[in-house]
This record gives sequence, C-alpha cells and structure tokens, in this order.
Amino acid sequence: MGGLRAGLRMPEWIRARLRAWRRIRFTRRGATLIAGSLAVGFAAINTGNNLLYLLLGAMLGAMAVSGWLSERTLAKLTVERRVPSGGHAGEEIHLHYRISNGKRRLSTYALEVEEVGLPNLTWVPRIAAGETAHATGRATFLTRGVHPLRLLTLATEYPFGLFRKERDLTRPGEIVVWPRTDLPVQVPVGMGGRRPRARVALPSGATGARGEYRGLREYHPGDDRRDIHWKAAARAGTLVVREYEHDASEAMWVSLDVSTPPGPASERAADLTASLLARLMREGDLVALHAGARVVRPGTGPAQLERILDALARIDFGAPDAPPPLPPSRCVRVTAGERRAGWADVIEAHDR
Repeated sequence: MGGLRAGLRMPEWIRARLRAWRRIRFTRRGATLIAGSLAVGFAAINTGNNLLYLLLGAMLGAMAVSGWLSERTLAKLTVERRVPSGGHAGEEIHLHYRISNGKRRLSTYALEVEEVGLPNLTWVPRIAAGETAHATGRATFLTRGVHPLRLLTLATEYPFGLFRKERDLTRPGEIVVWPRTDLPVQVPVGMGGRRPRARVALPSGATGARGEYRGLREYHPGDDRRDIHWKAAARAGTLVVREYEHDASEAMWVSLDVSTPPGPASERAADLTASLLARLMREGDLVALHAGARVVRPGTGPAQLERILDALARIDFGAPDAPPPLPPSRCVRVTAGERRAGWADVIEAHDR
C-alpha cells in the first residue's frame, strides 16, 4: 500500500503549479460575515422583507468587492530577493526585497512577503502603480549551515480583512549561516614552539610581498584593491585581481576534525575554529584551513575570512576525514573527539 501511495505521488512541477494559483483563507471577520449573510438570507426568504434583501445585497457586494480588490493587489507583481553572502549563527540576517508593481493604475496595499519554511514576514504598506518598493526581512539561525530558499508567498487581506489571499513565487536561493567568531579561544603556540606570522605589512611593491604570482580571478568584496588588474578588467568588463601563491610554511594552518558525529560538541568545534582563525587574522597572521575534503589556501584579509567562514558553513560532520596538505606536526587540530598525538597543538571542543 505504501508503494502504491509513493507511485501515485503528485509530480513536483504540478504541485508547484497548483501552489502558484491564488489561495483564499477566511479571516475571523470574513467567517462572521459569511455566517451573517446566511442568516440574513434565510430571514429575507422567510419574511420577504425588502430591507433584509437590501442588507443581504450589501453584504454580498462587500465580499465581491473585497475579492476583486485583493486579486488586483497581487496581480502583476515581480519580486527580487537579495541575500547577503553570509551571516553568523545567533545574529540577525537581513533579506532585502525589491518589489515592482506592473499595474498601470491600481496601487498595491497591505502586502505581506513571507519566505516559505522560515519565520520571516515582511510587510509593505503601499506600492504605487508603476513604482518599486524596497523591504527588508529578518531571520535568525541558531546553528551554522546552508539553508535553501525555494518559495516566496505574497499575501494580503486588503481591503476589508475578510479574506487572506495568497500567491506563491518560485525564487530559489540559499542563506549561508557562518559559525560564530566571538568565542574565547587561546591562541596555540604553533609549530616547533614558535608562532609563524605572515609578513602582511611589507611596503607596497616589495618583492615577494604577496607570494608567487598564480593568475587572475574575479574580484570579491574584501580583496586588496592594489591587486586589481585594470587592463584585464577593461577587457573583461568586470573587476579581476591578481592571485598569488602564498608560502604555506609561513601560514598558521588550522585543521578541523570533521569525522566526529553531528551534535553540539561538533558544532562548538566549528565555532572554535572560526573564532581562532578570525583572531589570528585580526593579529596579522597568514592563515589557512583544512576541514576534511575542504581546503582554503593561505591568505589574509576580509576576503580570506569570508572564504574560511563559507567553507566552515558547508561542512558536514560525520564525513570521512582527509590528511592536511602539510604534515600534521605543522597544523593545529580542533576536534570534538579523541585527542591524538602528532599535531602541533590540539584544541578540544566539549558540549556545554
């Protein structure tokens, strides 16, 4: 029987098409008006009183006008969602919406924008005909990870609050929630009893200041503007920067143990890793990350921190571990499992 139900399951594209149609829900006021209309209609039929017929007509007319206006409110709306590159667990993440009203004459009133699957509700009081409004929603996640976005629901109870009319829009996307970087963590001594530091403060143009030249790549927010290759940017029509191969021996490598099972202790290990690397970068160190199959090569600056946080947000605990690019004796290990020898230093994470 279970196999039969699975075989008769509605295809996803049909479900999406059905959800894209308008949905109507009665509010308490609307239910009261419906019940009152039935009572007045029953009384009018039994008594033949013209005033009751007039009252019934007014009540039915109010429902008809409400249905038409709410339909026009949701018609010809386009929504663009802009999500930040990431946000930290436990902090508010802002989602920005650009809503355009394509109607020529009618404005849109009392519009609600809701992310399906998230406790996020944004209210827009008015969008004039042919104009665009901007709104901001807020969401808070307690743990790091990647949260997919699929549907936006537009809803309104305009004009009388009798019905709540809803319409779904398919808008795929994702919210990347970074681990916390504010945990107190002791900076390890490092390799061989010393703490390697990157020479990130060398004069501009000094030989070897940024390592060996590797190639060009697209510009990311936080990259050093001195590395922008203006001629290549003019040819490509977008900003590109020079990328350099830093000396891995000068970097502080931090290895996160991803083989531990998912749970509060493993999540704390991710937070400790992010907090340690963020502190090292604030103090001027060249840092690199190893987390299972994910490796972030040595670097510094805001763009490097964002690459590290993005990698930490996307790891899955319980996955097979992999050896780091350098010998373990030159790496700092962060783990929620057993403390093992062979690493330059080990930071243990415990559930609190």
